[in-house]
Amino acid sequence: MNRPARFDRLDDAVDFLYDRVDGPLHLGAPLGLGKPHRLLNAIYARAEGDSTRPLHLYTALSLDPPGGGRGLEGRFVAPFAQRHFGADFPRLRYVEALKRNALPAHIEIEEFYLQSGALLNAAASQRRYASLNYTHVARALADRGVNAVVQKVAADPAGGARLSLSCNTDLTFDAVDAIVARGLPRPLLIAEIDPQLPWLGGSAAVDADFFDAVVLPPPPYPALFGLPRQPVSDADYAIGFYASTLVRDGGTLQIGIGTLADALCHALVLRHTDSAAYLRVVRALGIEVAETKAVAPLGHAASLQGDLSGDRNAKAQVAPLGPFDVGLFGCSEMINEGFRRLVEVGVIKRKVVDDLELMRRLHDGSANADDRARLEREGEFLQGGFYLGSPDFYAWLRDLPEAQRHGIGMRRISEVNELYGGNETLERLQRRDARFFNSCMMATALGAAVSDTLDDGRVVSGVGGQYNFVAMAHALPDARSVLMLRATRESAGQVRSNLVWNYAQTTIPRHLRDVYVTEYGIADLRGKTDEDCIQAMAAVAEAGAGVALRLTAIDHGKLPPHAPQPHRNNTAQRLGETLAPFRADGSLPDYPLGSDFSPVEQRLVKALGWLKANTATRAAKLRTVLRALTVGTGADDEAMQRMGLQAPRGFGERLEARLLRLGLRESAGA
Repeated sequence: MNRPARFDRLDDAVDFLYDRVDGPLHLGAPLGLGKPHRLLNAIYARAEGDSTRPLHLYTALSLDPPGGGRGLEGRFVAPFAQRHFGADFPRLRYVEALKRNALPAHIEIEEFYLQSGALLNAAASQRRYASLNYTHVARALADRGVNAVVQKVAADPAGGARLSLSCNTDLTFDAVDAIVARGLPRPLLIAEIDPQLPWLGGSAAVDADFFDAVVLPPPPYPALFGLPRQPVSDADYAIGFYASTLVRDGGTLQIGIGTLADALCHALVLRHTDSAAYLRVVRALGIEVAETKAVAPLGHAASLQGDLSGDRNAKAQVAPLGPFDVGLFGCSEMINEGFRRLVEVGVIKRKVVDDLELMRRLHDGSANADDRARLEREGEFLQGGFYLGSPDFYAWLRDLPEAQRHGIGMRRISEVNELYGGNETLERLQRRDARFFNSCMMATALGAAVSDTLDDGRVVSGVGGQYNFVAMAHALPDARSVLMLRATRESAGQVRSNLVWNYAQTTIPRHLRDVYVTEYGIADLRGKTDEDCIQAMAAVAEAGAGVALRLTAIDHGKLPPHAPQPHRNNTAQRLGETLAPFRADGSLPDYPLGSDFSPVEQRLVKALGWLKANTATRAAKLRTVLRALTVGTGADDEAMQRMGLQAPRGFGERLEARLLRLGLRESAGA
């Protein structure tokens, strides 16, 4: 048979897989968007009915749209999910089985990264989670003897014969190389073409015969999984703006995903496009800004220099705060919504090339006109290992002008997430002044980060590439790792601190402590003593938690009895008052990167958030219900209709309607 074999039926591709692989299937599939849902469901259906051929699937981030749920949440989510994801979205059957704790005994699913919080109660997922650095996954796949890989790909829109790994170049090449290097047979590779997947060329494109088989199922083609964009809170914005002061023009940027990253990207956009508005926000947050000429190495005659040497935290390294004349080079395992916006406004624009001598000339200033012309022609301003975002993000990728598309390089994760592998000198020149921004759930007073696992051992998400970037920040002479976290969270109706004395699980050890950012400031821990770290972390904790950390440290001999008191004004109320004017004037929109919710749904998101916060305990729920019973009937008829409660029937619906009216009224000015 000529390679690749071509199929237009999924069952034929499954037959091909079973015919070509003997014994148990050790199947690899990409994380996130590159997972071919329809093909995997066909394979799962075959495996489920044949216990003589065990299936071991190795993957990560198995994306599953939210379910309808019950009550008001279900009334909101079910119609949104059907519109946003599509009624025909192919949910992964193995995920459904995992959530029901009903996976057949002869099928095993092993993941190194989980959809955040989605599988906390899935016993098989918790048992078969593999705690791995992203860059170690290829080695682990070789250890497990993977004998087949399935992947979603894009076809060349110009009609060429090549295929693009598009959204997932992260592990496929590394895994195949690692398996072959181990002396094992090259795994059988099967591609499923998805006409919805954007085409990206360069290092993402391969000849069709890279794969053993290619399947193009018949239409209709379901929509790509779109991450719903969430509203950005006051705490998120404060964190994002503090973090933005650490970014240097001409440097390198890596960001994660979520509302903290959205807030950071908005801050960088505002800094570049509306400097006056940006400076008003950062000054309100306590950053003193003065004009300085001490930034010649970045190519500016003058800039605005920020200073956090006062109350916010001693010796925090704040960058010059002007716009991005040179621009940033994006180098991130994940390309997402934030990068789209940064490219659009011209923040991400500094190009690099894989030519050591040319990069050296650019670095030392000896590059000539020909060098710069080649940089402009061949250079890349954004590199990543996978991408994931909203439908708007995918449309942006599809519609990019060819010259701009050429500037995006999809790479192996071994190239993006570490320096080691033969090109370290080149990558050091490319990744100058790097700032690696990631999020964590909690941090200890001594500087360890908790990002993926609860104290009882259950995994929320995974390590992913976080450790890689923290370690790289310490390996590069001018780089910093910045871990962002909210100072508090609500749990069981109580406000709890995310800055704790100690915790049973750790993702990043304290000896790699660097920079932490909360809504109350920046804690610069690199190279500091334990005493200095504790004081810095207490200074960016919520007021009561900072006091508690200080007392605990004194009790354990880590602080002297006369250690200074942490800030007493680190409160959510004060932060809200500080940012309220910027909410009002539009500087801090609820959805800075766009919204997937309609205007009425945006109002409902606020109302449901208010209700959740005010019904978290039995006493609070009782107070809220009693208030709701006194609310009149005139409140946002459009919202009531969207929730199917414009004419409630029975006591349950009437109570839901009154609660919703109360939530809409109370959140109307938020």
